[in-house]
Amino acid sequence: MSDGFAEMIPRAIGFFERLKADNTKEFYEAHKDFYRDEIRKPAELLADLFAEDLAKATGKPHGPKVFRLHRDVRFSKDKTPYNAHLHMLWSRPGGGVSPAWFFGAAPAYLTFGMGVMGLEKESLVRFRRMIDAQGDDLTHAMAEARAANVTLSDWGPEPLKRVPKPYEADHPHGVLLKRKAFVVQAPLAEGWQTAGLLPSLGALIPPMMPIWRILDRSFPA
Repeated sequence: MSDGFAEMIPRAIGFFERLKADNTKEFYEAHKDFYRDEIRKPAELLADLFAEDLAKATGKPHGPKVFRLHRDVRFSKDKTPYNAHLHMLWSRPGGGVSPAWFFGAAPAYLTFGMGVMGLEKESLVRFRRMIDAQGDDLTHAMAEARAANVTLSDWGPEPLKRVPKPYEADHPHGVLLKRKAFVVQAPLAEGWQTAGLLPSLGALIPPMMPIWRILDRSFPA
């Protein structure tokens, strides 16, 4: 039986489709009560509840975040004022790089994922050392997760053109060494509307957990 959150998704998708077609302050002001009551508030409750599920599954606390609808357009060529999607993130307290979980809902996608993002300087060096030392284990865990439609995401910065030094160009995990972020993702299982959104998200935690454990050992926060 649906948990109630499933009904939020078609309402959100419909709203974002209209927002995408009319991404203006006038449209938002006319519909901000709908967004607040039918999308934002249920999303915040979902994020809080799922944070508890992640804490139980991983044994570590996770803080929830529902991203703002308003865009930061200061350094963007695209000056549309609002994001036409719903994004949530669950990350470890403290602000350091650690494996985080996310959920995204938009007219073009509905996806759940996990990975390490914002890799630069020391964290990028640590990531590459992890790939060099545990690449076989990681690729095996990724292969096992494909049974649940978990795949490597193209989210994040463009990969490097060449395998970075000091690693050899023919390194067996050169494709991963070129990356500046590592994220896996999966669509919700067929029939998620009936099962409920919260249980359907929870069902995707176990196939990603072997990958999460490898990442967590190198990025324990």
